[in-house]
Amino acid sequence: MSELSINTTQNVKINFIAATVGERIGSYFIDLAIKLAYVTVISLIFFYGFNFDRVLDSLDSWSRASVLLLLYFPFIIYTLILESIFEGQTIGKKLVKIKVVKIDGYQAGFGDYLMRWFFRLVDISILGGIVGLISIISSQKGQRLGDMVAGTAVITLKNKINISHTILEEIGNAYVPTYPLVIKLSDNDMRIIKETFQSALAKNDHEIIYKLVSKIESVTGIKNQSGNNNDFLRVILKDYNFYTQNM
Repeated sequence: MSELSINTTQNVKINFIAATVGERIGSYFIDLAIKLAYVTVISLIFFYGFNFDRVLDSLDSWSRASVLLLLYFPFIIYTLILESIFEGQTIGKKLVKIKVVKIDGYQAGFGDYLMRWFFRLVDISILGGIVGLISIISSQKGQRLGDMVAGTAVITLKNKINISHTILEEIGNAYVPTYPLVIKLSDNDMRIIKETFQSALAKNDHEIIYKLVSKIESVTGIKNQSGNNNDFLRVILKDYNFYTQNM
């Protein structure tokens, strides 16, 4: 397994493990089975249940092709739609526990998933997936051509983690929050803040902590009431958890 290092917008490196070829092939065949099941069900319903083939026979070739495309269109766009909805995962990827991420630290968007989906024609459809397989094996980040063009990679989510590796903070039932404006931040913002803070603490880098506090204040309008940057960041993390758990 190769390690994938992602630079966040706060210039902090986060290390992930790239998904193995076996994991990616496994998720592909799970998704393929789901898509083939869809095609089978649709065919049975329309062509054997409703004798839809008689309707098709009465149409010209273009109309017939259009109707068939409409019926089987979900098969074609399955990967694109599910990765967009589930933020980088299809059902197969969820079961295998892998995910598509951007290698620049940003959340992948529809345009990135669209580019990956478009290049499936080259990576997977042509030559039975040999192109994509060779690309993944030879790439340092385990990327197929679609990943390289989109600036994405596929990582495994099977790493053993504990609460210190997530945005979660342990708070008691009697916890009283201090900064309501913390809800202006997103889960991704909080993940970056926590990782940056922990990294700066480990390196005793007070400058990074100061810059992080300044950035939070400028984005949210929050003012540090404690006078201690470390305490402020700890409260910010706990407040975010309090509000998101009770919304």
